[in-house]
Amino acid sequence: MFNSEHHVTAVIAHLIKPGREAGYEEWMKGIIPVAKSFPGHLGVNILRPQPKTHPEYIIVLHFDRHENLQNWLDSDVRREWIERAKPMIQSPEEVQVLTGLETWFELPRYPQPRPPKRYKMALLTWLAVFATLTVVGNLLRPLLASLPPVLAQIITIGIVVWILTYVLMPRLTQLLRKWLYPNLADYKARLK
Repeated sequence: MFNSEHHVTAVIAHLIKPGREAGYEEWMKGIIPVAKSFPGHLGVNILRPQPKTHPEYIIVLHFDRHENLQNWLDSDVRREWIERAKPMIQSPEEVQVLTGLETWFELPRYPQPRPPKRYKMALLTWLAVFATLTVVGNLLRPLLASLPPVLAQIITIGIVVWILTYVLMPRLTQLLRKWLYPNLADYKARLK
């Protein structure tokens, strides 16, 4: 079971009906502020489909703890918003609740039978950490110069981990999914 005192992420997949993208974008503009009003909401990331690809939107919700996330997911107001979305989506939404760094290599909607090969995860993580730490370190260096070096390093690493967890790694995993999961098409076919 989840530790209710730790940050959690919900990954929600909506497969949009052709021609309903504009309506869905409007729907998102309405539901996002409502979700933000719930206690413990830490932010949302939207992964939009690329043109001429599978029309799937991925919504990544961040809450401070499982109880607050569950309150949002089970709320009457959210149920009403989901009812409004039903004419625009092809199948019922799929929600995955994730509690840790598994979000770095988890593809929404298709739980993997096993993670990517270790060398691929290590290489991708190494490159992402190097690039993020280099950029963030250079940007923060002037701002943190007056702090003790250990404190400056703690702040920098905290920001880098946050960026990797909530911004960069989910996008890189989606972008490089064919390399990370070369047999994904076969796996999807088995799920149907």
